[in-house]
Amino acid sequence: MKSRPGWNFDNSYAKLPPIFYTKQKPEPVASPKLVMFNESLAEELNLHPGALQSEKGAAIFAGKDVPEGAEPIAQAYAGHQFGHFTMLGDGRAILLGEHVAPGNRRVDIQLKGAGRTPYSRGGDGRAALGPMLREYIISEAMHALGIPTTRSLAVAATGERVIRERVLPGAVLTRVASSHIRVGTFEFARQFGSKEDLRALCDYTIGRHFPHLLNAKNPPLALLEEVIRKQASLIAKWQLAGFVHGVMNTDNMAISGETIDYGPCAFMDRYNPETVFSSIDVYGRYAYGNQPKIGGWNLARFAEALLPIIDENKEKAVRLAQEALAEYPEIYVSFYLGGMRKKLGLFDEKEEDGALIQELLQLMQEHKQDYTNTFRALTLQKFEEPFFQTAEFREWHLRYLARIKYQHPAETEELMKRHNPAVIPRNHRVEEALEAAVERGDLSLMKKLLAVLSDPYAYSAEQEEYCTLPEHPDEPYITYCGT
Repeated sequence: MKSRPGWNFDNSYAKLPPIFYTKQKPEPVASPKLVMFNESLAEELNLHPGALQSEKGAAIFAGKDVPEGAEPIAQAYAGHQFGHFTMLGDGRAILLGEHVAPGNRRVDIQLKGAGRTPYSRGGDGRAALGPMLREYIISEAMHALGIPTTRSLAVAATGERVIRERVLPGAVLTRVASSHIRVGTFEFARQFGSKEDLRALCDYTIGRHFPHLLNAKNPPLALLEEVIRKQASLIAKWQLAGFVHGVMNTDNMAISGETIDYGPCAFMDRYNPETVFSSIDVYGRYAYGNQPKIGGWNLARFAEALLPIIDENKEKAVRLAQEALAEYPEIYVSFYLGGMRKKLGLFDEKEEDGALIQELLQLMQEHKQDYTNTFRALTLQKFEEPFFQTAEFREWHLRYLARIKYQHPAETEELMKRHNPAVIPRNHRVEEALEAAVERGDLSLMKKLLAVLSDPYAYSAEQEEYCTLPEHPDEPYITYCGT
C-alpha cells in the first residue's frame, strides 16, 4: 500500500480575475467517516486507494482537512433558473483545485456539501447523506452508459445533522469533473464583469477544454460552435437513454459537455414525453420531451453572453451568433437519429427511418410501454408482453423486418446490444438502496446495484431481476433537489 494519497494539485482557475471566485476553506465537521469510495476511479486518476481509505482520507473527503497543494475556492456564477436570471455561485460546494492525472488530464476535485460560502444566500451549505449517495449512483450509472458526466469519487458522512423536511444525517460528496465552468459562468462574466473578464474566461475555457480552437479566426465564435455541438450530442444521449435531468437551468449546463448536478433527475420507465420528476417543475418546463428545446434556449443565453467578444460590431456579433445557433436543431437531430438507428440495429441510413422511429415511440406512449424494456425486447427478439401481440405493433414490426431484411441477424443483435442497456438505475431500486443505506446503515443493496449498473450492456443473468418494473408503476415518482 502506498502511504501517500497521490494528489497532484494545480490551481489554474484561481489565476483568473478574482471576480470569478472567493477563497474559501470547507467548514470543519465533527466526525468524518468514509461511506463510499470509488476505487476504480481513484486508480484511473493515479490516486492511491489504500491511503485515501483511511482516517486522513475521510477527513479530506468530509472537508475537515485540506490536502497538500489544494487552494480551496468557491466559484461565482449566475444562471437562468426556470427562465429567470439570478446571481448564484457555489452555495454549498468548495473546489479544492485541479488534480492533474497521467496524460496531463486535468480534473476538478470538488466537495459538495462542504459548508457555507459567500454565495450560500441564506442556505446552510450542507448536504444530506441520501442525495449525495443518489448522485454517486446516478453519475456512475451514466458513466457506464457512455454518457458524458461528472464522476463521484467518495461520499463521507460528517457526523452532523442537516435539517430539510426532517432531520437527516449529513454528508459530503467528492465530485470529479473536467471543470465546473458553466453557461452561467459566462452569464456572470457578461453581467457583472468587464469585457476583459469575459475574454479572460473565454481564453481560459478554450485553453483548458478546446485547445484546437486557440488559432481559430474568431475563437469566441468557434467556442460557441463547439459548445453547441457538445450540448447537442449530450442531450441526444440523454434522450436515447430515457434520462430526465430535471433542472436544466443554465447554471447546470457545463461547457465541457458533461452532465452535471444530479438533483431532481431520474430515468423514465413508461415512455411519455411529458415525464417530469422534479417536485418544483410544476409546468413541465424540463420534461423529457422538452430537453432538446431547452438545450437550444440555454445555448442562446450562452451566445448572448459571448456577444461583446464575438465582434466589436454588435449587429455583426448577433448575426454570427444566430447563424451558429441555427445549426443546433439539425446537429441535434443528426446525433439523435444516428443513436436511434443503432438502437434499432440499422447499419445504414434511409429517409424513412425517422418515421419508423416515431411510429414506434407513438405506439409505446399509447400502450404505456416501458422505454428501456421495449428496446431490450427488440434486441433479444423476445416478445412476451401483450403489447407485442397487438395488431399495431405487428404491423410496425413487419415494416421493421423489411428494413433490416438484408442485414446479418447476429451483427444486428450485436449492434443493438451495444446501444440498448439491459439495465438502468430504476427509480424503485435506487430508492430501495438509499433507504437501506440511510435508515439502516446497510450499504449492501447500493453496492450490489452499482455492480449491476457498472456494465449495463452485459445482458447477464445477474441483471434480470433489475429489469423489472415497480410493483405499482402508475404511482408518480417525485425527486427533490436536496437543498
